[in-house]
Amino acid sequence: MGPHPAVAAIRLAVRRVLHDILSARPQPPTGAQPLVLVACSGGADSMALASALAFEAPKLGIRAGGITVDHGLQPGSDTRAEDVLLRLTALGLDPVESVAVQVGRSGGPEAAARDARYAALDAAAERHGAAAVLLGHTRDDQAETVLLGLARGSGIRSLSGMAAVSGSGGRYRRPFLQLDRQTARKACLVQHLPVWDDPHNTDPAYTRSRLRHEGLPALEKALGKGVVEALARTAQLSRDDADALDTWAQQAADSVRDAAGLLECAKLYALPPAVRRRILRRAAIEAGAPAGALFARHIEEVDRLITGWRGQGEINLPGKVVAQRQGGRLVIRQG
Repeated sequence: MGPHPAVAAIRLAVRRVLHDILSARPQPPTGAQPLVLVACSGGADSMALASALAFEAPKLGIRAGGITVDHGLQPGSDTRAEDVLLRLTALGLDPVESVAVQVGRSGGPEAAARDARYAALDAAAERHGAAAVLLGHTRDDQAETVLLGLARGSGIRSLSGMAAVSGSGGRYRRPFLQLDRQTARKACLVQHLPVWDDPHNTDPAYTRSRLRHEGLPALEKALGKGVVEALARTAQLSRDDADALDTWAQQAADSVRDAAGLLECAKLYALPPAVRRRILRRAAIEAGAPAGALFARHIEEVDRLITGWRGQGEINLPGKVVAQRQGGRLVIRQG
């Protein structure tokens, strides 16, 4: 008798990702086994992922390890992290590690925690020489991300949600983006895996929590079942479109600069707005504007220097970057 359908589904998803990691990786030295880490909070999604990785990795000659990040935001978080380490060790993962981080305030509590977490995961991957880090984001998480992007009015890239592969060199892999949260929870239940439910996930102080427990249920009540699946499909379609526009903008970027490397307003004006704004955003980031603080409204203001020129002054951007029009050229530089 085979495994429960939920267990089979998560194992298949992980197996496919591990094959992708092996095929994309340079041929290792003889006898060397690549290491894949799982980021595990102890919740149902990441515990299901850790279990599937522990099962599938040895069959492909891959070492499987685990990392848990202690954000220090709740009493007893260090004890919870130690408990997760014990669970990962019991699954047969090695190495396992708990990393404590300091969460700042930039961008709000959720963004600050995310930034601290990814910095810790990046450092752990480098420290252990990991080929990849697996993340347990599900189709439900993807739907929430799309709705958050829609609410911010951040454009098609924000609507594209989370990528299945992201990070430097494709470090981060999300095997569960096509699986719902309930499948992961069911897999833990039938395997008798203890899980930890983060109280922040039900705290209405957090935007994502309100969306999960109030917003999405209200949408499903109004529109019927299938909203989560539709939003996940929207993410993939938006990502395909955004990737194509990014490629177009990258190819067009050199053609709109003069011999001195300055952006020519007339040539920028001739481009489709979606392509032009991507070029402007890239130029602002290259000048020192932090990507995470550079919003659509900033780029729209810079764009008006090209499309609505009335002699206006310089535009102030995050990172002390300024943009101004000078003699038919757009100059974006540190102020």
